[in-house]
Amino acid sequence: MGIVARQSIKGTIATYIGVAVGIVTTFFIQTKALEPEQIGLIDVLLQCALLFSGLAQLGTNSSAMRYYPFFKDEEHRDHGFFGWTLLVPFVGFIVFLLVFLLFKDNVVTFFSKDSSRFGEYVNFVIPLAFFMLYISVFETNSNLLLRIVLPKFIREVGLRVATLAVYLLYFYKVLDFDGVIIAFCVFYGLATLINVAYLLSLKRVSFKIDWQHVSPQLRRDFLFYTLFMLTAALAGNLIPMLSKFFVAGMTGFHLAGVFTIATNIAALVEMPYRSLGAISRPHISEAMAKRDVPTADALCKNVALHQFIAGTFVFFLIWINIDFLFDLLPNGEVYRLGKWAVLFLALGRLVYSTLAVTTTVLSYSKYYYYSLLFTLLLAGLSLLLNRWLVPKWDINGGALASVLSYVVYFILLLAFIKWKIGVQPFSLKMMPVLLTILVLFGLNWAWTVFLTPWFAGLFGKPLYGLLIDALLKSALFVVLGLGVLYKLKVSQSINDLIDRLLKRS
Repeated sequence: MGIVARQSIKGTIATYIGVAVGIVTTFFIQTKALEPEQIGLIDVLLQCALLFSGLAQLGTNSSAMRYYPFFKDEEHRDHGFFGWTLLVPFVGFIVFLLVFLLFKDNVVTFFSKDSSRFGEYVNFVIPLAFFMLYISVFETNSNLLLRIVLPKFIREVGLRVATLAVYLLYFYKVLDFDGVIIAFCVFYGLATLINVAYLLSLKRVSFKIDWQHVSPQLRRDFLFYTLFMLTAALAGNLIPMLSKFFVAGMTGFHLAGVFTIATNIAALVEMPYRSLGAISRPHISEAMAKRDVPTADALCKNVALHQFIAGTFVFFLIWINIDFLFDLLPNGEVYRLGKWAVLFLALGRLVYSTLAVTTTVLSYSKYYYYSLLFTLLLAGLSLLLNRWLVPKWDINGGALASVLSYVVYFILLLAFIKWKIGVQPFSLKMMPVLLTILVLFGLNWAWTVFLTPWFAGLFGKPLYGLLIDALLKSALFVVLGLGVLYKLKVSQSINDLIDRLLKRS
């Protein structure tokens, strides 16, 4: 994959450094320093800000990928294309700020089942949304220039380190809870400024719009696409948050906090796609602009295969160690309520991250307007399933609603994309990956029955033996699984990486 592979590998390294910081923060500091109700409240505030920022983009991230090939001109600094990426979201922010202020009381009422504290902090959604909006926009600009590593590092590592610092300051009573919320706003603002400085340092961008370069036809097409993406974003940005909102609104912030921890565990499954998907989007956009279907199909299969490999291994490691993880957590018995929610959410993340590349193909094709129908279908499914399942099974219902929605959505979406475009993400190379993971689950069952009890009895405290047990079986099974895939030559990129590592050792 050339630069795609190199940048995605570097981006993934940054992502997993952030994951390491995030694991410490989320599972050991946050659960120690905060009550479940506080965790749920902070998460709902951040999710509301994320929804606000996603709508305010007016589809800028997608339209930037779609239209950049028409502006790409290094000699003329891309005709000030990046100026558009600042102007359009700013207009969107003003519009949705008015919408937010109009419906703020309704939002507060929805999240006030057992607490009125949400109303005290709801106004902080505004600055958080503004900073999140432009962090995303500037990161997209860097992606277009195939420079994702530093923006990825800021998002995945910088903000997580800042979050860790905030919770430690709260734990040691340097900050009160109001200070925690204010500190989040400050650090998101700093991240935005750093992204701006990095983008300018590339000396490729110009924010002075070349109005003459935008033909009437291109302007009409852009406006139509932006209006379309605005409608799609209303559903598309809301879907991942619906389960969290329903759990918080129908059961209260205590279970919302438990659901947040379960969601953060499951989110590890899709981490590789954040880099792989980001760096592949400009190439897919260029292929679809040239109507080069074979290249788009090859990219789609490659991205899906590598995400499936990474995602299944991460899913495997999460589930074979899930009980031990809850043993390690401060107040772990409280958060163990989310065990089965982790399973359903992780399966949903695996399905989504493996197949999400097809949504990129559809967005940059001439059939892009059909993605609105599929997005609305997904939103409708998620809404109905959450309304039905959350009252029945609380957080497990919300998690189950998530995975069922994605399964139905992708079945219909993949059939349409194959029919209309001739692209699909599946390849025969996925079969040995799936079979390898199933065999590893079988081996883990045998290990758990025969060896785990022995490890648990090695020391006076079972936790020490279980730690050795978890580390040994995780390392052994990952090495064994990768060794099988290496011998079967499932991925040339992975084989090359392993060969380089073996030569250095």
